[in-house]
Amino acid sequence: MDRPERMQTFRKVFKAFESRDFRRVWFGACTSSIGTWMQIVAQGWLIYRLSHSATLLALDQFLGGLPIFLFTLIGGVVADRAQRQRVLLVSQYVQMADAVLLTILVATGRVQVWEILCLSFVSGLAQAFGGPAYQALVPTLVDREDIPNAIALNSIQFNLAVTIGPALAGQALAHLGETWCFGLNALSFLGPVVALSGVSTVFLPSSAPTSILHSLKEGLSFVRRQSAMGALVALAFAMTFLSMPLRTYLPVYVKDIFHRGPETYGFLLAMMGVGSICGSLIVAALGNIHRRGRTALLMLIFLGLAIAGFALARRPHLSGFMLLLVGTFMMAAFANVTSVVQMTTTDEMRGRVMSIYNFAFRGGAPMGNLATGWLVPMLGAPLVLAGNGAALVLVAVYFLLAQRKVSAL
Repeated sequence: MDRPERMQTFRKVFKAFESRDFRRVWFGACTSSIGTWMQIVAQGWLIYRLSHSATLLALDQFLGGLPIFLFTLIGGVVADRAQRQRVLLVSQYVQMADAVLLTILVATGRVQVWEILCLSFVSGLAQAFGGPAYQALVPTLVDREDIPNAIALNSIQFNLAVTIGPALAGQALAHLGETWCFGLNALSFLGPVVALSGVSTVFLPSSAPTSILHSLKEGLSFVRRQSAMGALVALAFAMTFLSMPLRTYLPVYVKDIFHRGPETYGFLLAMMGVGSICGSLIVAALGNIHRRGRTALLMLIFLGLAIAGFALARRPHLSGFMLLLVGTFMMAAFANVTSVVQMTTTDEMRGRVMSIYNFAFRGGAPMGNLATGWLVPMLGAPLVLAGNGAALVLVAVYFLLAQRKVSAL
């Protein structure tokens, strides 16, 4: 491939970066996500160090996701009734305050597990309103034909953070302590605050909005009218219900199966992040492909097999390779499904539609963690996660062969 062809390929992969507002939001979100993943790693490690309880690890994830499950539909209505940048800014300020308070508690040596759990709930509440606003804002920053590319690039920034954040957290935990992870996360929220303050694209809501309940009913009616949207929402819930608990139980594998420390924990998370970046780059390079839904279902089958492979592995490096595959197939599936949802909605309904999708997508994780938190103490993490992988394969096969509305998209 000569240089002009390489440049053309490069421009195709990063097409959405031609939008100034998208670039600003992308880099701001990436900065914040790196800090967030440093806190996620440190927080899981801290809870397990204080309690040595797999159940409390799952409860922390459940409480962090519960507000998203409960309030994200209202967050979608707000995203269609207010300036989305302002909603996002308030969300960032709340999460910054949450991180500052946790930093102080850890630094003074007074932190208790129940305080961490409460702060996870508060952070999740802020994300319940910020998430729909962010998902509704991103497609408005680029041309319509560039929406799939923007979604894939947005996945890349998230997964760059998943790669960099855990690696930094592993080193910080080993050499500086947990306080630094939480403090750096608090500072990282300055990135999206600065970026959002300079965005020129402004969403102007209706001057005469209806009631919140009526707006929510409009969003639900829109989803019902779309022939495949209900199936996509159900698929989103199944994906996160069965795949997300894997990340929750990585500390159990590191400490109880591999008998290693925080560096191994960071390595495993980083490998999963590298895979996610690869998956996102593949989706970005493909652009508007034909039958994106069928591609997503095939990726889900491979994802289930990779999760089962990780669950049964007993060596850190083999587990790292399996997590590389998990990240690749997970992001390829998620990005394709999200693109289908975004392309089938309108801007005035986008906040509500994405909140309904987010309700299922994000709600599946706490429900999955709650279920596995009950099963793991009885059956062990390897058996439960292997079962999740097998179940995910069955779900994908069902949608591929029996529920053809998704595979036809």
